[in-house]
Amino acid sequence: MSELLELESVSKVYGELRALDDVSLTVPRGQWLSIVGPSGSGKTTLMNIVGAMDRASAGSVLLDGVELSELEAKELAQIRRNTVGLIFQKFHLIGHLTAVENVMVAQYYHSMPDEAEALAALDRVGLKERAAHLPSQLSGGEQQRVCIARALINYPALILADEPTGNLDAANEETVLEIFRSLHAEGTTLVVVTHDPEVAAQGQREIALDHGRVVREVFHERGE
Repeated sequence: MSELLELESVSKVYGELRALDDVSLTVPRGQWLSIVGPSGSGKTTLMNIVGAMDRASAGSVLLDGVELSELEAKELAQIRRNTVGLIFQKFHLIGHLTAVENVMVAQYYHSMPDEAEALAALDRVGLKERAAHLPSQLSGGEQQRVCIARALINYPALILADEPTGNLDAANEETVLEIFRSLHAEGTTLVVVTHDPEVAAQGQREIALDHGRVVREVFHERGE
């Protein structure tokens, strides 16, 4: 199994704060990696660097064979569009656009909007019948599923999910996790940041961050 993501001696420094401190990490293609740790441990910083939304202060970040530290801003934007699918806790849907239009926004920045493809993505997460609804007309769980459809629409090599179940009740959490399990079974690489130990245990592998360092790593049989 080849490596999709390779971090070597990665640090991120803000003034005197070391948000990440000499982190080395590899993620094989097709693996489901969970990242846990207390607030301020460096989880979001790590996600932002891996997702080409921020740059490391030191070290190497190789994503799908591309060294991110060597790229210009426009090239990093291409990586975000072409290689990474992002799922956020707070959804970040555009309020005046329907569900299908929110999915099509990701297509617009990648290639060309295609409503049929966007509807198929919504159907994949069980929301095709809600395609014409605005975010305000959707439940929290439905909004998160729109986010997942948006993340999947451009067939990214890597799905990054930051607290994807943090705002959901138990039923909607299970719906989202079932989608993730399906994606993983199809060979999608998942990196999921979570505070929930039950969500973390869904992955094949779990790492814990504390004060910007990897302090623990475990493997879960249920994710194999």
